[in-house]
Amino acid sequence: MSEPKTIGIIGGMGPAATVDLFAKLAEATGAATDQDHLRILIDNNPRIPNRNDAIAGRGPSPAPHLAAAARGLQQAGADFLVIACNTAHAFQSDIEAAVTIPFISMIEATADAAGDVDRVGVLAADGCRGAHLYEHAFGKRGVTTLFLDDDTQAEFMKLIFRVKAGDMSEAVRRRMESLALSLYARGAKAIIAACTEVPLVLSADALAVPVINSTDALVARAIAFAKA
Repeated sequence: MSEPKTIGIIGGMGPAATVDLFAKLAEATGAATDQDHLRILIDNNPRIPNRNDAIAGRGPSPAPHLAAAARGLQQAGADFLVIACNTAHAFQSDIEAAVTIPFISMIEATADAAGDVDRVGVLAADGCRGAHLYEHAFGKRGVTTLFLDDDTQAEFMKLIFRVKAGDMSEAVRRRMESLALSLYARGAKAIIAACTEVPLVLSADALAVPVINSTDALVARAIAFAKA
């Protein structure tokens, strides 16, 4: 049996989401001993410029920082790369151009994990929406995407930044649930947690509709790739 591949995580967007990805990778590996776990390299760089501002034209591009992180992880021994951030996938081509190792897309993994539903509600940050990442991924699969209206999206972004600041209170959880349910009320057959902060405060157990966690989808694909 060949040695499993080493995972390189471009992290820090945000740190809590990076910790969540690492923890879920360790939990889902099915290891009985320390030596059974996968080798995981993490560049947790919170100094990467805000992806939402860059996509909106209000701030500098994170592409050079993402490319530098990718190169550093490859040089450190990573066999393939993942990112603990949905919105950063808007700069996937810059990352792929900087390295010679594969990049595993969270967006594609999540769209595949939704299965055969024909209409999904997507809870995504402004930049992810602005780059049409999930519209493109689901569109080519023939799946309709529903998003929050502009006013509710602004509230959603405030919730996301509260989570980034460490607020995972019951009030934040309840409001995130209500936003998810608003998409369900409009006909969504599943809710896509398309921002890595969302799963930190949104549990599928609290809703009457399936929740597709983008972090979980990436974890499953990364482990399968590492062990292939």
